[in-house]
Amino acid sequence: MTSSSTPRPLPLPARLLARANDSAWLLLALTSLFWAGNVPAARLSVGEVSPMVIVVGRWALAGALAFFFLRRTPRAEWLALMAHWPKLLALGLTLAVSNVLLFTAAAHTSGVNLAILQGVTPALVIIGSYVVFRTPIGLVTSLGLAVALSGVALVATGGEPARILDISFNIGDLYQLAASTLYAVYALLLRNRPPGSAWAIFGVVSATSFVISLPMLAFEIAAGAAIAPSLQGLLALGYVAVFTSLLAQIFFMRSVELVGPSRAAVFHNLTPVLGAFLSVLLLGESLALHHAAALALVLGGIYMCERWGRR
Repeated sequence: MTSSSTPRPLPLPARLLARANDSAWLLLALTSLFWAGNVPAARLSVGEVSPMVIVVGRWALAGALAFFFLRRTPRAEWLALMAHWPKLLALGLTLAVSNVLLFTAAAHTSGVNLAILQGVTPALVIIGSYVVFRTPIGLVTSLGLAVALSGVALVATGGEPARILDISFNIGDLYQLAASTLYAVYALLLRNRPPGSAWAIFGVVSATSFVISLPMLAFEIAAGAAIAPSLQGLLALGYVAVFTSLLAQIFFMRSVELVGPSRAAVFHNLTPVLGAFLSVLLLGESLALHHAAALALVLGGIYMCERWGRR
């Protein structure tokens, strides 16, 4: 006599993976954590691998992994996507240069400052949306932007706002602000991204960023500034390629499928908080009172923009 046709329960690891795949909040928390880990990874790479070596290595590894998963993509989809090469080139250029500036900034400023100044990107996207697409900015949103930018000013003045008129920016802070600005441009370009799957676009943009970064690597080598990666440098490179690029991208796309882009985007505000925390935990940096106040201002201002401003 045959046994019951009731399916056997899945093993515990499989059940946990299935539940995780359907938990947007877990996936989004991991995405924010992986993005935040970019800050200590950048700081730990200083002196262990030069900025252009890690940037080129990152895109080489991330692109190779992406194309491995895309190996069965129909040729027609690639041809249709490449017809929009100017948009893809712009995406690759802004993303590549933003990464170069981030890893250059890491050599000149603290991980806490990097984390907080990354938090200004959503505010810059709101301003850019108004300038480029004429997206309205209401009174509450304007107040939120002012609050967020006051947090940036607090970091830039070292916790002494009275120095704002004779401010002298740390060069690393300027690099990070430039990186945040370029990433905001990248985010705005994504609004009119070419038609096609997100994975295919990610693969092409990774390849484009790799090619664009090669001349900058050649310049770094010619200047005698290139540093071959040590073991610690290789670990930092592997982290930014696998976790910051690949896994964060997969988790974020799955989360958007579950809860939509607007609700998923709110979790981006966790990145500067977690980045500052990881800098304290992994790099032994101190979190001064003005850093905590700046974090509160940046996150509070962005929250005002995204929650109350929409209403």
